[in-house]
Amino acid sequence: MEEIKKLEDRINYSFKDKKLIIEALTHKSYKQPYNNERLEFLGDAVLDLIVGQYLYERFPKHDEGKLSKMRASLVNEDGFTRLAIHIGLGDQLFLSNAEENNGGRTKPSLLSNAFEAIIGALYLEAGLDAAKYVSIKLLEEVHPDISLDSLFKDYKTTLQEMTQALFGTTPEYKLVGSQGPDHKKEFEIAVVVDAKEYARASGKSKKVAQQEAAAIAIDKLNRGES
Repeated sequence: MEEIKKLEDRINYSFKDKKLIIEALTHKSYKQPYNNERLEFLGDAVLDLIVGQYLYERFPKHDEGKLSKMRASLVNEDGFTRLAIHIGLGDQLFLSNAEENNGGRTKPSLLSNAFEAIIGALYLEAGLDAAKYVSIKLLEEVHPDISLDSLFKDYKTTLQEMTQALFGTTPEYKLVGSQGPDHKKEFEIAVVVDAKEYARASGKSKKVAQQEAAAIAIDKLNRGES
């Protein structure tokens, strides 16, 4: 329960029904009578509405095309994975040993789904306003200067700019390993800056894994971690 308390502190909400948050954190591999798939389904719909309303109100001069493009860049696996990384969600998941050994705690699909499930659980317990408060707070922490330009600037470019400014060097991306059959392979990538590893992440392609590793490294640098 201590780990769940850490997560609640990060989202600034304490669940009254602990079964809800436990269900939201439970991957199907954990082999319980419940898992987070139904909450994920609900959370996806709730987040779509919350982000749509947020963009509508924040950008009154943007037309439907621009708003749709911005929402699409936020309401997807990459966008939710970024928010999940920000709150350290991977460390809190309930996974089977096999899934954990396969890098489950850094898999974008698992992180994204769990984040959606948490918002779904929050919506069920406390309603739309509470889900909106938590979601928008995290969104603005991860995207403090949200705009069309900032949303479509990839994490690798951002990390390169940060490391050049901080250390006078650029990051390297190293393939650590790969798992799974050829048609469904997962790649694990480490990002190294000045001979020091800052992050690792897995993805369905090397490009996706590089982006996710860069996102984790950016978050660490923003937090002042080394």
